[in-house]
Amino acid sequence: MAERDLLLFTVSHAEDEPERATVPFIAAATATVSGQRAVAVATIDGVLLGLPEVADRIEVDGMPPLADLQHQLVRGGGEIWLCSACATKRGITGDRVLVPGATIVGAARIVEALTRGRAITLG
Repeated sequence: MAERDLLLFTVSHAEDEPERATVPFIAAATATVSGQRAVAVATIDGVLLGLPEVADRIEVDGMPPLADLQHQLVRGGGEIWLCSACATKRGITGDRVLVPGATIVGAARIVEALTRGRAITLG
C-alpha cells in the first residue's frame, strides 16, 4: 500500500479521559481490518498509552479494552507512534518497555506522514 494511503488517528488522552483514549484506537483498528494502513499518533498524555501498565488499565463500559484494540491494530499491520517531545517530557525514553507496535518518533516523521496521508482527529 502506498504511503499516501496512510491514515493517522490522533490520540492525546490516556487515563485522564479513557473514552477519548479508546475511540481513536477503535477507529484505527477498524481501518486495518478494512485493509487500510493506520497509525495511532499519540501526543501529550496519549504517549502514556505506549506503556503496558497504562494501556492495560483502560477499559470503558461498552467498549473493548484499550490493550485489546492496540493488539488488533498492530496485528492488522498498524503502528503506534509516540511523539518524542511528549514522551521525553513524561520520562518515556527508548529504554522503556513499550506496548507491541509502539515506537517513539520525531516530529519530522509525523509531518512527513501528514503530507502523504490523512489525519483523523476523534474526540
